[in-house]
Amino acid sequence: MSDGMTVRREVLGDAHVDRAEARKTEFTADFQDFITRYAWGEIWTRPLLDRRTRSCITLTALVARGHLEELAMHVRAAVRNGLSADEIKEVLLQTAVYCGVPAANAAFAVAQRVLLEDGVITEGE
Repeated sequence: MSDGMTVRREVLGDAHVDRAEARKTEFTADFQDFITRYAWGEIWTRPLLDRRTRSCITLTALVARGHLEELAMHVRAAVRNGLSADEIKEVLLQTAVYCGVPAANAAFAVAQRVLLEDGVITEGE
């Protein structure tokens, strides 16, 4: 298994990667290979930033660009990388200042749904 696939599985989880691989077609195979080699194999494997920091940066970038589907996946990844729900909340509060309140509002809704679904927080937290 390539370094990229190893990191991709460690960060996103085997179940997510297995689903993505099962949906891969001749049309999407090159893109899947590209993100595995480039994003996961070249960027996420660089030694200077740890995975927690990379998760904070990734969450912020996804909020800034309004990529809510990817945000849900990376909230789960952030927890897997060691961020607590409170740390994710702090990242999202920071995005409210620099990315805008509407973007952060949508991000909080996605993050809360994911954290509830995965049992990281309970209703009312």
